[in-house]
Amino acid sequence: MVIYDSVEKKKVPFIPLRENEVKIYVCGPTVYDDAHLGHARSAIAFDVLRRVFLALDYKVTFVKNFTDIDDKIIKKMKESHQSLEAITSYYIERYKTEMHALHVKDADIEPKATETVEEIIDFIASMLDTKVAYATSDGIYFDTSKDKKYLCLSHRNIEEDAAQSRVEQKEEKKDQKDFALWKFSKENEPSYPAPFGAGRPGWHIECSAMIEKHLASEGDFQIDIHAGGADLLFPHHENEAAQTRCKSHQELAKYWMHNGFVTISGEKMSKSLGNSFFLKDALTNYSGEVLRFYLLATHYRANFNFSEEDLLNTKKRLDKLYRLKKRVFETTPNEPSENFKEAILEALSDDLNISKALASLDEMISAANEMLDANPKDKAFKAITCANLQWIEAVLGIGLYNPYSYFQIGVSEEEKAEIEGLLHERAEAKKAKDFAKADAIRTTLEAKHIQLMDTASGTQWEKVNS
Repeated sequence: MVIYDSVEKKKVPFIPLRENEVKIYVCGPTVYDDAHLGHARSAIAFDVLRRVFLALDYKVTFVKNFTDIDDKIIKKMKESHQSLEAITSYYIERYKTEMHALHVKDADIEPKATETVEEIIDFIASMLDTKVAYATSDGIYFDTSKDKKYLCLSHRNIEEDAAQSRVEQKEEKKDQKDFALWKFSKENEPSYPAPFGAGRPGWHIECSAMIEKHLASEGDFQIDIHAGGADLLFPHHENEAAQTRCKSHQELAKYWMHNGFVTISGEKMSKSLGNSFFLKDALTNYSGEVLRFYLLATHYRANFNFSEEDLLNTKKRLDKLYRLKKRVFETTPNEPSENFKEAILEALSDDLNISKALASLDEMISAANEMLDANPKDKAFKAITCANLQWIEAVLGIGLYNPYSYFQIGVSEEEKAEIEGLLHERAEAKKAKDFAKADAIRTTLEAKHIQLMDTASGTQWEKVNS
């Protein structure tokens, strides 16, 4: 396995802290609003990473957090007059439902900031004791000057960074790069008792505390891989790494992985630009699997420009997989081809080289169709092909639908009922040997872009592109 390490800025061999084990921590969402395409892209990228490690027979521990206390959540509480619990539980549930639609598996552990407050308080108390943190009138701050490696993660220029941070200058801070570990309580805001003053956690501290609680190993590094969106490299990941170094005298992660930005019509996706494409809207128009395939078909590190035209073109590639699945549907799978598995895993072991992996998948689909054209009743070959497709389901999370249902995606329940009614009429007409009526019904359905297939198990139908 070779991965691109964001710190070294190059591909490096993956050598786990423990043989055949990997501990991965991914930064999850701040749950004050619906998930957007950026969340989906990150979730899919590292879901594939996890699946690849499992396919390579690693024991994987995968943790993804929920930030459920934050300035944005407090703002939402004031605007909506709802409790923190009501807001965050609602958006966590929505996030998970939408991730399931994308075939993203739940993490092994999904900690929340509010459930980690005790560990966060202990973490901060330890840093106060060793003088790497200090108190001001509004909270507890991390003293960045105490970390000699500060900015080694993002390689930012200290002068540039200092200039940028003047926007948030506070006179009591020793250095404008210092950041809040704990914010003292304000009126009508969530608050937790702490020996250094009631308040709530800052953003960066929660991830360090969660990693130490759920994953940390002894030695030079606490975990194997820390992952997230490229926008988190600075300041979030930089600050996490700094506070862990000073508190635990360990590097937080051996490898850092970041997925690229999502743009829409060439503009970086952001709330301020008004182009934050909510996942719920995308899932209204497209199936979760089509969206997943579209988002994973571009290498995770590349920036991604969402385009409806590109999505529809990518779907045609997925359609080919399902047309092959239809040809071997209801076949009992055998074992997948070792050559096929090896080709896919070799590609994905090269920093998740999805282009090469999908090219191997395309080759398998083409070769299988040629073989089935020549030998349509070859049961042994069908069993291997079926197993190949099942293996792809496990490694890439695509191809999970019934192939007939897949080609009915986008047809409303009312339309389905109408189609089924016409199919029933057609079946009755054929029984009565009224073939003219049966043909007329087929013509009516074809005009609605519905194609019929008479099979041994009955008439199947699918929606075809107009």
